Amino acid sequence: MPTRRSYRDSCGIARALDVVGERWALLVVRELLFVPQRFSELRRALPHVSSNLLADRLRELEHNGVIRRAPAPAEGPQAYELTEWGRKLRPILLALGDWGIDAPEPPPPASLSATSVLAFLLGAARPDPAAPPMTCRLELDGRVWTLRLASGRAEVEPGEPATAAVSLRTEPKTFSALLGDPSTLESACADGSVTVVGDLSAIGRLLHAVSDPWPA
Repeated sequence: MPTRRSYRDSCGIARALDVVGERWALLVVRELLFVPQRFSELRRALPHVSSNLLADRLRELEHNGVIRRAPAPAEGPQAYELTEWGRKLRPILLALGDWGIDAPEPPPPASLSATSVLAFLLGAARPDPAAPPMTCRLELDGRVWTLRLASGRAEVEPGEPATAAVSLRTEPKTFSALLGDPSTLESACADGSVTVVGDLSAIGRLLHAVSDPWPA
């Protein structure tokens, strides 16, 4: 059943935790940062949460005005999306992820969703502000994303780019490993864990924007 617990503390931090402090709540918000998701998609992205607990978190977040039902699709299950108030959590989550990167790794088996990797990339990427804009097509876990580097920033949005310098297809854990060590790109392409179509140097530029960020 959904929880109704409160810290009964007037501090804004406590009131925020009354809304999103339950276990799994912020991870549900994380998965909705870039694109609406169906219940089944959230279950795949969060494999260690039970269906009942996920349903409870969704009801709580919807009741509290953090998420809402997305416009009903022509066919297929209902999806969820962040409200305008919920979207204000984005910089908070990115900052929390940056802080948490120094915490110990969880015990295996540990999951890593495409949204997790993209959130890390947005927080960590510092491309050269003098470099020309570049667009990449990323395919992670079967979903396509458009990634742009421009004016010293990285931007991500769901869907196919109109044009792209390069296309990369892989799994989130492999992409995360590449962001940590770009020198493994060639071997990853050779063993088939990464497929690149287009300008390989463009992928190198993307990876080095995270591993060797331009000074802020």
